[in-house]
Order: sequence, then C-alpha cells, then structure tokens
Amino acid sequence: MTREQQLTKVFVEVADSLTEDFDLIDFLQRLCGRCVELLDVAACGVLLADQHDVLTVLAASDEHTRLLELFSLQHDQGPCVDCYRSGRPRTNIDLADPDAARNWPQFTPAARSSGFVSTNALPLRLRGRVIGSVGLFQTDATALGDADIALGQALADVATIAILQQRTLAHSEVERGQLQHALTSRIVLEQVKGILAERWQVSPDEAFVAFRSYARSNHHQLSRLARLIADGEFDTARIRQPRKPGRRR
Repeated sequence: MTREQQLTKVFVEVADSLTEDFDLIDFLQRLCGRCVELLDVAACGVLLADQHDVLTVLAASDEHTRLLELFSLQHDQGPCVDCYRSGRPRTNIDLADPDAARNWPQFTPAARSSGFVSTNALPLRLRGRVIGSVGLFQTDATALGDADIALGQALADVATIAILQQRTLAHSEVERGQLQHALTSRIVLEQVKGILAERWQVSPDEAFVAFRSYARSNHHQLSRLARLIADGEFDTARIRQPRKPGRRR
C-alpha cells in the first residue's frame, strides 16, 4: 500500500469518528498503527490527560511501548511528559546522548533496555490547547526528516480534532468527563487483556489482537466488550484464540 493510500485510510477513519458509536480507544490504537506504517518508526504510544491534567497511556502499538510509557508517567519524566507540559515537539532525541540521561535519569535507561535508540514526542493540540502527546520510538539512529515530522504532527492534529469534535467545547467539564470515561475504559481493557492472556497462555499483545479482531468482526466497541467480559456477562469462548506454535485448529 502506498503512502497516499495509507493517508486515505487515516482520513476515512477520522470521518468514522463523526458517528455516534465512535470508539476513541480503537481510533487511537489505529493511529498508533498508522504512525508506525507511515513514519517508519518502531513503535508509537499515545498519552491523554484526564480532568485533573494527569496523563494516562490510552493506546500503544505494542505492550513494551505501553509499559515504557507507564514507566515514564510513574517517574513523571520523559519526552512525552515534557511535550505535554510545554506544548512543543521534542524530536530526534538520541537516547545515548548524556543530556538525555541527565534530563530523564529513569526513563532513558528503561527506553534503551527496551531496544530503542531514539525517540520523538509530538503534542496533541488544537489552537494552543494541549490534551496529550504522541511518542514515536526508533530502534535505529536514523533521524526523522522534516517531512516525516510534519506528517507526524499532522496526524496528531487530526487525532486531536477527532477527539475534541466528540465533545462540547463550550463545556470543559463535560469534555474532560468524557475523556475520563475513555481513560477508565482503557483500564478495564488492560484488565481484560491480562485475563485473556492468562486464560489462553499467550502474550498480552496476542490476546489483544484476538480480542480486537473479534470486536471489529462483530461490530462491538472495544470498551463495551471489555466491560461485558470484566463483568462476567460475555463468554470468551466465542473469541477465536490466538494460534499457538504446533497447535492445530
């Protein structure tokens, strides 16, 4: 698929956000995938702020990245945290640079131990208002060019519009409350991912792929299906388990 075709899919997905049953978590999960594909980065994570301006990991391209972003939040440091607070991009950060270790003494070694050698952080912003940030991680030292950074920021801007258009901008508390609902839904989703991974004896990433595939095929919102599973109101045997090596179906 060409970059133009991939961009077309992004705009189709944004158009889908205009529907009443818009699934914010699934949209941001897709955004992570599109960033990886279009920008040729190894991983992507999205942080959103709740009504108390506390950042939470709402989507990530893989489990390692989600855990790294969680680690960043736990220690209140890292490019994504700084990007959210300043509202400015942090690009082409060499994680081997001594300045990175001085600025983020806990985050930098954790990122390097995950195999990342450079990182970028782009704000989720609209007209100076910042609601989160997007982290882009690379496993090689190749710098993102100006065109890729501009495209990454454009994707972040489009995602911000898709998020905010679902809310009444004149009522900040309502908007923040809806963001809080999405953040709470993500917590339930992580719990269910762990439940399925343990039940099927697979990795969390494999469990999530199977869960998400079933939800899409059967027109379920991720958050609603996760809540049903968490409440014991859905038989998970209906979801096709990930294939294990050597196991026949």
